[in-house]
Amino acid sequence: MPFLGKAAVAMWWNMAPEHREEFEDWHSHEHFPERMAIPGFLRGSRWAHADGGERFFVMYELDDYATLTSSTYRERLNNPTPWSTQMMPRHQGMVRSQCRVLHSAGGGISRFALTLRLSPAEGRETALQNHLAEAATTFTTQPGGAALHLLATQTPDTPPTLEQQIRGGKDAAADWIVVAMSYAAEALEALQRGALSQAQMLAHGARPGGITGMYQLSYTLAAQDLR
Repeated sequence: MPFLGKAAVAMWWNMAPEHREEFEDWHSHEHFPERMAIPGFLRGSRWAHADGGERFFVMYELDDYATLTSSTYRERLNNPTPWSTQMMPRHQGMVRSQCRVLHSAGGGISRFALTLRLSPAEGRETALQNHLAEAATTFTTQPGGAALHLLATQTPDTPPTLEQQIRGGKDAAADWIVVAMSYAAEALEALQRGALSQAQMLAHGARPGGITGMYQLSYTLAAQDLR
């Protein structure tokens, strides 16, 4: 099964070690179930940085882009629970991207995820997307390859939410995002050295300055799990 739905929320942040145990408890037992109860939210997944650092990557798969501006979702963002209100300021270095899905190959959720945040050079969007689509097909049909998705940030024109204000103001956002998943870290490392290398990205239309990260699955929850 490819990416669930046509839209996504992709987020990165740091969580200090002294808050990590409570964060994972809250995120797994309150926050994820709350989000998965919102119509249009299909699956949420959380990965921790593979080297044991403070960085987390979280992705929500949504049925449609309109879910991002739905009244139910906005109501939750503007009425955080007491526990959420306590936890939100502890999210440091927040990058939160509200996205459309440009391409998806493979499917499922795997143990390891590689993320690449990048931007296309002016006039090179089609060339870059074609390269990434070809890379996705190749990767997901080779040993180790499970899924590769390409997302493009399109931030809705909506007022800042109370959750954002609690975190300290406007969140940063990525531009284009590649999320590759594998049951073998070596397959992602090879992908990073090959089709997703800086040289290949520049050659096929990306701007310099892409940001990569390797993560290991911590928890995942689907809307159907709540039924």
